[in-house]
Amino acid sequence: MEQNNSAENRGQVSPPAPLRPTPPHPTQRVPGTQAEAAIVPRRIVRIDETGAVEEEDIVVREAALTVNVNDKELATIVCSPVDLKYMAVGFLCAEGILIKRDDLRRISVDEEQGMAWVETRHQENLGEKVFLKRYITPCCGRARTSFYFAADALLCKPVTASLRVPLATILSLAEQLQQRSRLFQHTGGVHGAALAQGGEILIFREDIGRHNTLDKIYGQCFLEEIPREDKIIVFSGRVSSEILLKIAKMGVPVLISRSAPTDLALQLADDLGVTVVGFARGGRCNLYAHPERILLDGAASDTCR
Repeated sequence: MEQNNSAENRGQVSPPAPLRPTPPHPTQRVPGTQAEAAIVPRRIVRIDETGAVEEEDIVVREAALTVNVNDKELATIVCSPVDLKYMAVGFLCAEGILIKRDDLRRISVDEEQGMAWVETRHQENLGEKVFLKRYITPCCGRARTSFYFAADALLCKPVTASLRVPLATILSLAEQLQQRSRLFQHTGGVHGAALAQGGEILIFREDIGRHNTLDKIYGQCFLEEIPREDKIIVFSGRVSSEILLKIAKMGVPVLISRSAPTDLALQLADDLGVTVVGFARGGRCNLYAHPERILLDGAASDTCR
């Protein structure tokens, strides 16, 4: 009778299979100079059902941007190191430090050092008045209370735009966002957001921070004086209260997300007049707030009346 002298039958554990090295993958597989600036190569060990393979992958970069206003350091933002001028300006808009275009006298950015210097028309450091100061206030005159940053309460006004958007446009924009998210497709490490008009995406930004994607769009709109009352934001991430407040500050009437909203975000959307569309993917979506801006057909329209 033939004996089986394998390591398994002798009660011994077989040594792991050696790593199979593979040639490095060029980082240029994510096209565009901005995308290349947002990633770095890294050797990894990839494991699947066939074994372990050593190969070169790409990971997203994380960098710090320190924003100085009128020669005083205001904040340090962790972000993807691209579109840093838009990042700094959009952040200052969201904080209420920049409101009108002529509030900004000049801005300079050192991308290598991660520094931004901003000079505003008002020489006092406005950030000290509003930045990171919380208080509690009744939400738009209703009985319940909601938390705000001081800047939120000063800047958030109800969005009254009469924009109407066909359902087909909502679903098309959600699909376009997915198709444009090349950096996410290759790394899984970023969020995406877009500013759209009608069925066309005008601005698209990706960043490691979901808030940052909106600030970069806000900053570009501010610098280029792009109106926003007839625009749509398409967003990849969860809609939290902070995200909803950013949308309201921008004055954008419709927010489309591929993900879910929170209850506080929806309370704010109700009060601030922002239409929220969630889970917009795969030809489906949920209308959570102010559905009257979405043009439906047939039975769906009857249901929402």
